[in-house]
Amino acid sequence: MMPSHAIAGEETGGDPEHLTRAARHQAQVDPLAALRAPGDPPWDVYLTGTVFLDIVFTGLDTAPVRGTESWARGMGSSPGGVANMAAALARLGLRTSLAAAFGDDHYGEYCWDALARGEGIDLTPSRTVPGWHSPVTVSMAYEGERTMISHGHEPPPEEPAPDCPPPARAAVASLMPGRRAPWIAQAARKGTRIFADVGWDDTGAWDLAGLADLEHCEAFLPNAEEAMRYTGSTCPKAAAHALTEHVPVAVVTLGAEGAYAVDRRTGETAEVPAIAVEALDPTGAGDVFVAGFVTGTLAGWPLADRLALAGLTAALSVQEFGGSLSAPGWSEIGAWWRRVQSLDTQNPAALRRYAFLDPLIPTHLDRPWPLRRAVPTIGFGRNT
Repeated sequence: MMPSHAIAGEETGGDPEHLTRAARHQAQVDPLAALRAPGDPPWDVYLTGTVFLDIVFTGLDTAPVRGTESWARGMGSSPGGVANMAAALARLGLRTSLAAAFGDDHYGEYCWDALARGEGIDLTPSRTVPGWHSPVTVSMAYEGERTMISHGHEPPPEEPAPDCPPPARAAVASLMPGRRAPWIAQAARKGTRIFADVGWDDTGAWDLAGLADLEHCEAFLPNAEEAMRYTGSTCPKAAAHALTEHVPVAVVTLGAEGAYAVDRRTGETAEVPAIAVEALDPTGAGDVFVAGFVTGTLAGWPLADRLALAGLTAALSVQEFGGSLSAPGWSEIGAWWRRVQSLDTQNPAALRRYAFLDPLIPTHLDRPWPLRRAVPTIGFGRNT
């Protein structure tokens, strides 16, 4: 198991285009470059959902105590919710399109600008809703955990999930028990590969038949508890194999033990241990894991390499505060890879597990160590 370190990137700005210059600079690497051809879909990944404004308080010594005032040593703000996944995908070099509702308040303007100009995410399918204020989450990070308080109102009924989602190589969906999302079937019929996760089933039914859209999915990525409950298995690995009766690829995250995956079509199985890190804030780590797995899948990598990239990017993300703030790009991945190779104590076998990174990281990505990501806040304008 390899030690990792707090790695971060740099904040950039740019002008809109197919991908903004900001996104090109930040991503640095196009993992699909060798596969691109005329006539390809304009977008690598499409997703839809709710964007929150996340306000993250950091440097708390303990959890807040009732009746007292706690002072945080740091604070940052960033787009959250589905924006965590969108930012993670864009920073890995995937051309990302997002459909979401944005409030017409300052929070909504800030989130739109941060995603469109800062990350190079296509917001053409998104909309601004007059008179609707942005959902907000306040997150307090301490002792490697988080406590969150959220507030928001339901957007008007035309939630942005277009009847005709844009052509894309892949889409990421969050399945809801007992409910279909029509856009998933529409996208799948066009050849879009659907990657899905799922939240906790508050009904307690844990019925796979209730996840009706699973039939359209390429891959399903639950955590170990979810996988075992849905399959009735007592072992996460057995649960992964059971899930492949319903979806071609099952990936089960095992927390501190890493992840396990099964591909029914190729017969591949893979298990990758977690990278030991000092976790500061787990917000968005699951989204980053999915983004890494999607990236490797679209690039055509072996299952074990896809799983390794997913676990690595998730590990790098928990060492920084915030959701979309902490998603790593290729600068962070490259810095980590060069660092672990320089340590005499590394296990050669463990290093070989990540050797697939070598051809992906150009030599011009040499950066000072350690890197620190700028933490933006809505309190300052772009020209401050």
